[in-house]
Parts: sequence; structure tokens; C-alpha cells
Amino acid sequence: MTDNSTRDFDAIVIGAGFSGLAILHHLREIGLRTLVVDGEDGIGGTWWVNRYPGVRTDSEYSYYSFSFSKEVRDEWTWTERYPAGDEVLSYLNFVADRLDLRKDIRLNTRVDSAVYDEDANTWTVNLADGTSLTAKYLVSGMGVLSQAAFPAIPGIDTFRGEKYHTAQWPRTGVDLAGKRVGLIGLGASGIQIVPVIASEVDEFFVFQRTPNFVVETNNDKVGEAEMEWLRANYDAVYEKAANHPFGVAMEPAEHSALEVSEEERRRIFESKWNEGGFHFANECFTDLATNHEASELASEFIRSKIREIVKDPQKAELLSPRTYSFNGKRVPTGHGYYNAFNHDHVHLIDTATTPITRITENGVMVGDTEYELDVLIFATGFDAMTGTLTNIDVVGRGGRTLRDKWTHDGLKSNLGINAHGFPNFFMSLGPQTPYSNLIVPIQLGAQWLQRALRWAEENDVPYFEATPESEDWWREETERTGRLTVMYSEGKKAKAWFLGENIPGKAEEFQVYMGGGQVYQQHCRDLEASGYAALLHREPAAVSA
Repeated sequence: MTDNSTRDFDAIVIGAGFSGLAILHHLREIGLRTLVVDGEDGIGGTWWVNRYPGVRTDSEYSYYSFSFSKEVRDEWTWTERYPAGDEVLSYLNFVADRLDLRKDIRLNTRVDSAVYDEDANTWTVNLADGTSLTAKYLVSGMGVLSQAAFPAIPGIDTFRGEKYHTAQWPRTGVDLAGKRVGLIGLGASGIQIVPVIASEVDEFFVFQRTPNFVVETNNDKVGEAEMEWLRANYDAVYEKAANHPFGVAMEPAEHSALEVSEEERRRIFESKWNEGGFHFANECFTDLATNHEASELASEFIRSKIREIVKDPQKAELLSPRTYSFNGKRVPTGHGYYNAFNHDHVHLIDTATTPITRITENGVMVGDTEYELDVLIFATGFDAMTGTLTNIDVVGRGGRTLRDKWTHDGLKSNLGINAHGFPNFFMSLGPQTPYSNLIVPIQLGAQWLQRALRWAEENDVPYFEATPESEDWWREETERTGRLTVMYSEGKKAKAWFLGENIPGKAEEFQVYMGGGQVYQQHCRDLEASGYAALLHREPAAVSA
């Protein structure tokens, strides 16, 4: 082990959500003095921040949790197939308490910048209160959907009614009863909030620019029998999810959508639609994400379902995407989304044909028509994958920030874990990590980092830093695999966040790895088996057996 007497900590982790808790637990296991800092006043990360009505997981409970702690597995009980935000938050607090993590977490501790000192080989983390902390290793656990994005609509600050972003929802809640409410943004958050508040408000104006292919589902209660089965089979469930391209414990599809009869295709689509959620996207056919014709067949099936559910033909048509096909956006799950538009007081405003021109003191102007509102809600998403990392100054060698690196060189990293010019800086769910149910790569990434840092400490390796060659390779591999999917052409049409298209001025490049989570994990194992060759700039002094 190297001398650590001049450092406050061996490792500092930014963020106390799923990533921060997993990394803290695993680094403490190998004896690293680790501190987690978070600017919020509660544990939970994304699940602490997002408190809007209807917030819940879009992955099923059985694989939306950690598998590494038998105590947590045996003692925690889920109550819903798709846990609500409050339940996920309770789970994370249970994990923190059961694994005694709170003593190494500082809340209300916002990071302004982190600066690498080349002479000392340490990171100095500068906090908003003017103090600073030092560590050998710096890890981002800040999440991928945390940096809220507001639309650039003229007059956005002039509205005199109540105004909220789904990612900044008041802890005390919002009374919407009897009010005229407008909603801008129909990604996953908007789709979740619509059916919940539709029954509360007096008039509901949903401003839609781009409709989504929503896969509806149900939310059955989870009984003790289901939990007993899960506890007995946790390892098998987790392994199944880890070996799935999307990180879900689902069965692989057997056929192309093009090789079965129309009758059989309809039967399979119908079966998986009824099963609900991601089962439709992942278990119907092998090529819904790779073949444009197959993608369009899925698209037309969902359009037919929209026409079945939504009674007003005009609303049904507006809700049916026509400018891109299925998988052009990340597939959202719905819990009564389409049915909400059967309420007479729920109005769907087409802003693709007639755009929003401005926000006024009294409401939203679409073309020359003003919709007067009491409350305006923005569900306009996030600067995904990179936003949290570029929102603060992460300063590496030569005073260069991560923001500058990615702006001028393009998005570059080695496996989304480490970047050239930033020694001993690591990212959980960094850009170019898998397009996935995120809990799987979070846990596997924390365990990979544990093994890597233990190896570095045992072999007196001063720092890990991605080589330029490894960054170029991974950028090319991320783009190559992404362009083999329909996500490339259809994502461009849909202005999808996974291409950076939802943020004005952001470069068009794959923010995530589309080659499959199980393939990504093999790349991580290969790096480990090589003795971390693509992260080393010199041979370690002595290699342990």
C-alpha cells in the first residue's frame, strides 16, 4: 500500500444514489478510507430528487435491486411489480442503514470543482462552503439523468402562475385540484405524470411535439410468495439480467419478426403487450432494434393499440408516432397513459404542426392561440450521461476540464470508466456505458472498480489513466455498434437523448453503448485480464501472483 498520511481519504465518491452506495460498500471492503458526498439533504440520488406524481421504476422489482448483500436480500420486501419512487427511496435508505454506510456519507455537501494535483497525485475536491478535501481516487456516482433541462422557449420566466420541473418537485407536494394545468415534455417523466394528475385537475393541456411508443403495463402487488421465490433464486435472476443485452431478467426472443406469419407475429406481439412493459421490447422478436422493417411492424402494432384504447380518433392519431419507428426513443412504460386521454378535460395540443411561440404571463402561446393556465409543469428531461459531469469543473492534467475535453475532442473514454488526462478519476455509468436497466451495470461496475483498485494498491500502481489509443478504440466501437441499430437513424428523427439530440448545441454522438450489456461486461473482463494494460502508462513495480 502507498502512503496516505497526507490525504484526507483514499477515495471520494460524488453522489449518494445507487452508484454511490454500491461503490462505498465495495471500496470499504478492501480497506480504502472512502467518503461519499452529496449536495442534497437525503440519500437516494435520482430517487431523492425526482418526487413528481407517478414516479416509479420502469424495470420490475426482481432485478431493480442489488444482489451483493444477503442481509439486504433476505430482509427487504418489495410491494409492487414496478416500485414507486417512495419505495425505491426507502430501499436505498434501508441499504445505507443495513450496511452501516451513513457514517461515511456527508449530505448537504455540494461539489463546486475537483482538481488533480500532478505532483501529489491527489484530487482536491472543492466544496460550495469553501472547504476542500483530498483523496487519491475520485469517483463520479452522480448519475445519468440528474441534470435537469429546461426548454429554450421565449418568455419562460414571465409566467405568473405556479411553475415546476419534474426533477425539482416540491417535497411537500403540489395541490392541483381544480386548477388549469399545462404539461410540456412527454418523455418518461411526462408519461408517468399524465395519468396520475389527469384525475385531479380541472383542465389539463398536454403540449406534445413528439409522441412516444409507450408500452403499457400493469402494476400487480408483490406478495410474500413472490418474495420467498426471489430470495431463493436471487443469484439466478441477477445472472440472467447480467447476461441480457438490456440488463433485464427476460427470455431471449427466438425469431425475426420477418420470418413468421402475420398471424403468428400478431399473436406474439399481443402476448408480450399483455405481459406488459419491457417484455414487449425484449421478448417479441430478435430484430426490433436492428431491422427497420421489423421496427416498423412493432410500430404499427402499437399504433393499432392506441386506436383501440383512445376513443377520439383525432387524439389517437396525434398520439401515434409517424416520423420515426419503434426504438427511435428509449421505450417508456405506461400505467394508463393512453387511457388518460379519454377524459374530456384532457386536451392534447399538437405543437409539431403549430409550435409553441412563447410563454406568457398567463400561459402558453401556440401559434396565435393562448392557453391560460394556473400551473405549468416541465417534464423536459435531462442533459443525459454527460450533464452532471460537465456541470462542475473536473480539472485534470494541465488544467484541462472534462467539459473542454469532450467539447473539443468529442466524447472519449475507455469503456466509460476512465478518461485520458484524468488519472485515478472513475465514472459509474459514465458516457458510453450500456443502454440498460441501470442497476446491473452499477453493481458490476462497483465490483469491477473494487478489484481494479485492490490490484493497483497491491502492486503499488500510482494511477490508472486511459490511454489515447483505448479511447479512440472505444469511441469507434461505440459508434460502430450504435450504427448497427435502428437507434441511429430513428433516434436522429426522434431527437433522442441517447444521441444528445434533446439538448440544443450538443454534439450528435452516441451517449451510450448499444452493443449489449453482456458484451460490454466482457470488454471489462478483458481489460482486467490484461492486467489493466489500457489504463497503465508503466509496468507496476511488482505484480502479485
